[in-house]
Amino acid sequence: MIEIRTPRLILRRWHDDDLVPMAEINADQQVMRWIGDGSTRSLEQTAQDIEQWEEEWDEEGFGLFAVELLASGELAGLTGLSVPEFLPEVLPAVAISWQFGSQFWGQGYASEAAHATLEFALQDRGLDRVISINRIGNDASENVIHKLGMTPVRDTTHPECGFPLRVHHIDLTEFHA
Repeated sequence: MIEIRTPRLILRRWHDDDLVPMAEINADQQVMRWIGDGSTRSLEQTAQDIEQWEEEWDEEGFGLFAVELLASGELAGLTGLSVPEFLPEVLPAVAISWQFGSQFWGQGYASEAAHATLEFALQDRGLDRVISINRIGNDASENVIHKLGMTPVRDTTHPECGFPLRVHHIDLTEFHA
């Protein structure tokens, strides 16, 4: 089983007891305003999401990690890799993303988890290039993207929701572990 430890976090596969805390994160309008169409997600939808994330691990050899605080064992959110099928113009590609509960914002957890995930993608999984797709206006995620050393490639529009997106990328030659 894959597990990544950083100074403050454990990135790991999903456990049954992650459902309720992840559902609480998904029910927070402040968190979800930048995710998908901005709608919150129910406990049942979150259970389906986790099941899908675990299937992606089995099929692709990568997926979304549960992010646990090392000191307390709390589930802080998620980070990981996925194929951005909703945006066909960037395929084939693997995208890095993250989502944290609002109580964990502003503490550097997203940057720490995303950096470990990017290192995993480029060094452990042998990917040559990783992208990030950010909704324009989400300055907090934009800051994480810049800390990762990613550069903008193009602006586009979400094909279903219509809001503006910015695609960033980094390749193996540009990454500094």
